[in-house]
Amino acid sequence: MELIVLGSGTGVPSLRRGAPAYAVRAAGRLIMLDLGSGACRGLLHHGLSFSQIDIIAITHLHPDHIGDLVGFLFATHYSLGYTREVPFAILAARGFREFHAKLKIPFGDWVEPPEGLMDIWELKPDGPDQVIFEGLTVKSAPVNHIAGSLAYRLEAGGKTLVYSGDTDVSDSLVELARGADLFLLECANPFKVPGHLTPAEAGWLAARAGVKRLLLTHFYPPCDEEDVAAVARKEFRGEVLRAEDGLRLEV
Repeated sequence: MELIVLGSGTGVPSLRRGAPAYAVRAAGRLIMLDLGSGACRGLLHHGLSFSQIDIIAITHLHPDHIGDLVGFLFATHYSLGYTREVPFAILAARGFREFHAKLKIPFGDWVEPPEGLMDIWELKPDGPDQVIFEGLTVKSAPVNHIAGSLAYRLEAGGKTLVYSGDTDVSDSLVELARGADLFLLECANPFKVPGHLTPAEAGWLAARAGVKRLLLTHFYPPCDEEDVAAVARKEFRGEVLRAEDGLRLEV
């Protein structure tokens, strides 16, 4: 399993950090964790293509996490560039089908991929759920951010990666992340903002979950003025890393 950080930032424009988007290669698949603006272009820097995306796991519907979704769906109509012949899957909380249908009001059928190429899996917004693919299990759990916010756990080849999406302190997230090899956890600001974590809270959650490695991400600009990893290390004794766009990690 390999993680590629395409965007470690937020909705605030930054030369250093793109909007939230993470590519995972596991079980012969390319999985996107969120699809922030620029995600599809970011894949090209790593020798990957939007045609290769097998699964898009959406944590919630804030614009910074789905900014490339409309562009991606539109691009599937480009017959000279979109070469996929088997369907990709979108995982999201219950209500996504309705959201997608509303996208057709301004965009029409341009956001409906060619027939048979998209499967939508709606997950429980209020409890644990899972989808099983060959060689890959994707589990989800609700987190404290906005209604329908989910975190995801990927299990493949004996390795586990957990991605929090946006969250405040959440017991359900601790359970989902229990014993994970890599915990990709938001750490939005060095000071408390409701609905998000501070570096200390991120370290505390990682310690509670007993994960092996902690990768902090989703940084607003103030985090670039602080050593957020050092703060998290005061709460978590395992390895703490700071995400940067372009970072690649073996899980």
